[in-house]
Amino acid sequence: MPLDLNSDLGEGFGPWTMGDDAAMLDIVTSANIACGFHAGDPSIMRRTCALAVEKGVRIGAHVGYRDLAGFGRREIAVAPDELRDEVLHQIGGLDAFAKSAGDRVRYVKPHGALYHSAARERQLADAVLAAILEYDPRLGLLGPAGTQLEWAAQEAGIRFVSEGFADRAYTPTGTLAARGMAGAVLQPNEAAAQAVSIAISGTVRTVDGSGEVAVRAASICVHGDSPAAVDMARLIRSTLDKVGVSVQPFG
Repeated sequence: MPLDLNSDLGEGFGPWTMGDDAAMLDIVTSANIACGFHAGDPSIMRRTCALAVEKGVRIGAHVGYRDLAGFGRREIAVAPDELRDEVLHQIGGLDAFAKSAGDRVRYVKPHGALYHSAARERQLADAVLAAILEYDPRLGLLGPAGTQLEWAAQEAGIRFVSEGFADRAYTPTGTLAARGMAGAVLQPNEAAAQAVSIAISGTVRTVDGSGEVAVRAASICVHGDSPAAVDMARLIRSTLDKVGVSVQPFG
């Protein structure tokens, strides 16, 4: 089966930059572009959308909590109706720049703490889906399989695309290991091997070495904010090519 390769991009702010977006857009097939809440600003959104369209990469709205200081990695108590409106605001803002560049937003992926909290809590997942439905029911939702996000998408009639992570370790319960845990962030060779394992067998080794856990994924994420992100993404893509996995955008 073809496999999408995605990365979180556009995550600078003002003069501050994070990662090499232009280089990553030569490698990945889908770009989760920050929408100004956890990172990004209008000029960065415009520039990243234009680069994505130029390179033929699909654009996704990377929506998060309103948390620039914490990079969206802190859980924030937001009422579901307020979260719906914040997600709708982020999708619409990015879509304006995507359309200006000659394309449109194709899917939504929650970021950081919102990714994890909406995967656990149905009312937050429903708020994300409500925003998608109001804006454009054609949009897909990219997220972890077997969670409230997938079930809410199914109920709402929104296409769900399951995601796995090449560069992050998994716990025996199938969740991502906390970043502060030893071995939680994988080295390039480990990430390439994990991407192949997800693509071929749908399993990964657990962070504690106790066994394997299932990871169902139609898209694999490689984070764009590490110093070796571009080299890691190139290695992952070339390794997938070598084992015969076709890398192409979902849908």
